[in-house]
Amino acid sequence: MSSSRSVVTNRKLGVVQKWSHTLIPTTREAPKDAEVPSHVMLHRAGYIRPVGAGIYDYLPLAWRVLQKIQDIVREELNAAGASELLMPALEPFELFKDTKRDETYGDNLFRVKDRKGRMNALAPTHEEVITDLMIGCINSYKQLPLNLYQIQTKFRDEARPRAGLLRCREFIMKDAYSFHTTVEGAGGLNTTYDAMYRAYTNIFTRCGLDFSAVEAESGPIGGSASHEFMVNCVSGEDTILKCPVSGYAANVEKCEVGPRPAPSKGYFAGEPTGTLEEHHTPGLPGIDDVAAFMKVKPENMLKTIVFKVDSTPEDLAKYGEEWIVAVVRGDHDVNEGKVRDASGCKVKLADIKEAEAKGFAIGFVSPRAVVGKKGVLMLVDRDAAVGFDDKKGKSMFWVTGGDKKDYHVKHFNWQRDLGKDPMDAASHLSDKGFPTGSLRGDDKYLMVADIRNALPGDPSPRAANTALVAGRGIEVGHIFKLGTKYSQAMGLIVADETQQKHPVIMGCYGIGVSRTMAACVEMSHDADGIVWPAPLAPYHVLITMVDIKNEAQQTLAVKLSKELSEQGVDVLLDDRDERPGPKFKDADLIGIPVRITLGEKAMATGGVEFKLRKSKDKGEVVAIDAVVAKAIAAING
Repeated sequence: MSSSRSVVTNRKLGVVQKWSHTLIPTTREAPKDAEVPSHVMLHRAGYIRPVGAGIYDYLPLAWRVLQKIQDIVREELNAAGASELLMPALEPFELFKDTKRDETYGDNLFRVKDRKGRMNALAPTHEEVITDLMIGCINSYKQLPLNLYQIQTKFRDEARPRAGLLRCREFIMKDAYSFHTTVEGAGGLNTTYDAMYRAYTNIFTRCGLDFSAVEAESGPIGGSASHEFMVNCVSGEDTILKCPVSGYAANVEKCEVGPRPAPSKGYFAGEPTGTLEEHHTPGLPGIDDVAAFMKVKPENMLKTIVFKVDSTPEDLAKYGEEWIVAVVRGDHDVNEGKVRDASGCKVKLADIKEAEAKGFAIGFVSPRAVVGKKGVLMLVDRDAAVGFDDKKGKSMFWVTGGDKKDYHVKHFNWQRDLGKDPMDAASHLSDKGFPTGSLRGDDKYLMVADIRNALPGDPSPRAANTALVAGRGIEVGHIFKLGTKYSQAMGLIVADETQQKHPVIMGCYGIGVSRTMAACVEMSHDADGIVWPAPLAPYHVLITMVDIKNEAQQTLAVKLSKELSEQGVDVLLDDRDERPGPKFKDADLIGIPVRITLGEKAMATGGVEFKLRKSKDKGEVVAIDAVVAKAIAAING
């Protein structure tokens, strides 16, 4: 399906609707809890109304926008070889017994007990349901690949629903699931993933959105590779980091940091700046508070986070308990995904009681805490593994936790305070690269690695001498390579051509339909209201009669509406007995792309007033017999 398809054609009739025959309750008042422009505008323009916290009615204008998004989604997914089905919104808890996602989602999962005491969930996604369906339907490689999708209402029990449709408890989503016997080659996961990437690009392009496709972490869904599709807007809730030269883009959790020069004296090398000084730091919850109290900058502090390796019972029996201590500079944030990748282990933040039993004073841990402990790997970020400051020409001054509650220390020194053995373990480090490996079966227990979130100004990983720049965006789509996470857990197994049985390889592809509508408004509005891109506008043209009792205006309104609809244009006819001023304000508020005004003065010259919503110009008078063609050109342009 081409992404350059015209918005309107004469292949189907457009809709003609009278304002007086539909429900458009515009208002000058914004909701008291409105935090973002889309919440304000969609409410004021009569698109949505709240039913409860995070639950909304979609009024006629909103429903028309949502239908247009869904139509584009269906056309592009069908063209990509996917087939539509519909699964139930209610999921039996039995489906979670192998995947444990009821535990992963926690309180965000709506739980419903039926009259017989059985637990069900209002579905946040449908991985378990679709996998269970495939178990009963698929038993041979000859039935694959397969790509199925639905457009369905989903549910999340948000603790604090906010931002209107951007974070609510009930929302409309498209989710698709693909099934394969291989990753590579014809019919493999990669082929479908690439096809879905192209389909998503077409979808959001056809919607008229300014968007970026960014590399992303998979999050609670699971899987390996993934991309997010983000609508670019200054009010976006997510930070995107981009390389302005290569086009590389990723969210903060996934973004790589390009090569940085190693310290001239090597990692960890540098003389102590003084003897260790212990300071009592009670009631200081964060790095900034401690830094201010100790009169140092956050970048002179070391932040130490303790992770537990999320071991299977088999791994636990083989390797015992395993811990990872991640160290970054105080002004940086540890990236859990990078810790996982650097260590080669699945990790989770350590439970405080477990960690304290191991000897870690959570909140006050220093790198010294690893000394003498078995089963512990320390990962040090490159910017934290510095003993000598090349810019200042002197040894690095570090402040760390004191390894006991409510204490920190000044003058930490890597070589002095970790001792000979850890430094010997790090002696193989060089400017040419950094070790990779796993705690398991590896004698390394100190490694330098990229384990922090990237920041604007960091070196680009794709273009030399180029810095990453930041943008803001709203996630509207996400595609994942799930692998065998769900098929293996639930037993979706098929026989290959040699009759060998293997778990099915899966992909997952989501689009927030109602979220896309809200994100479009975030991207495209002004002080007067919404400015819809033509593909998503509930109506393409608004015809406003200045005097509805004027028979000439009535006749012309009917004539133009008919001619436009025959060319595939959707028309809203403002037939309200209102003064022109309120009509024009409402027109700007609801955001229809083209406004044609029928007034006595213009009609006396054989014309009508023609105005584009996105233009700041007052409009122009266009000949009556030319206005239909001009409107279609404007919509398709």
